[in-house]
Amino acid sequence: MELEDFKVPVRIKLSALWTTVMFCYIYGDYFELYVPQKVQGLLDGQHLLDSPLKLFLATFILSVPALMIFLCLVLTPKMTKWLNIGVGIFFTIFTLLVGISSISEWMMFYVFLSVLESVLTLIIIWQAWTWKKSKT
Repeated sequence: MELEDFKVPVRIKLSALWTTVMFCYIYGDYFELYVPQKVQGLLDGQHLLDSPLKLFLATFILSVPALMIFLCLVLTPKMTKWLNIGVGIFFTIFTLLVGISSISEWMMFYVFLSVLESVLTLIIIWQAWTWKKSKT
């Protein structure tokens, strides 16, 4: 007996992929709190986001993948395709650079998540790039 199956629309795939990317970002930031001296550095003000501008820029950059979850479902197909390709390329590069800069014994979880996030954004790019055109 075969299980019922149906074709998942590209928009839903893209939205689900961005949701997965966001969960990985959130888990990475959460688990980073367990790195020795991290919480103390936050309390002492010794951290990467040590100015209002840096905090705003980080917030702005990381709000984009969260918005992509929704935008994949509501923008025109053409806009959705090209936005996913562009944003996907940016976040693939961004995440790889963050991962490479984090290589250390305590941050291997972060490097793993960076690689996983980069694979996911590459899949996003591929899904958008190979989005089939309508036959009408």
